[in-house]
Amino acid sequence: QVQLVESGGGLVQPGGSMRLSCVAPETIFSVSTMNWYRQRPGKQRELVAGISSGGIKRYTDSVKGRFTISRDNAKNTVYLQSNSLKPADTAVYYCNVGGVLGVRGGAHWGKGTQVTVSS
Repeated sequence: QVQLVESGGGLVQPGGSMRLSCVAPETIFSVSTMNWYRQRPGKQRELVAGISSGGIKRYTDSVKGRFTISRDNAKNTVYLQSNSLKPADTAVYYCNVGGVLGVRGGAHWGKGTQVTVSS
């Protein structure tokens, strides 16, 4: 079982920022695409951003220009920097490993971290 551990969620005001982190096992991190998904209330889980092992990035349209995905291979960690947050960004955010960049994730998931954007 691949263990992915997310952190960094919480409550933030509209217009605010938040950084999520996800630590993955060293054995797979350096060779894998890493993804962030989210599941908003009443909605299906959606792919938000992905980054390849070589650093190529993809984003869903609704977060382009506001969210930035990055990775630190020395720390086996992927980040999601979220700026100009909106109430519509409220969701449980999940880390995911593998899959096809910008198309679909892989089979392994973190437990998720709640992000709530509200005044």
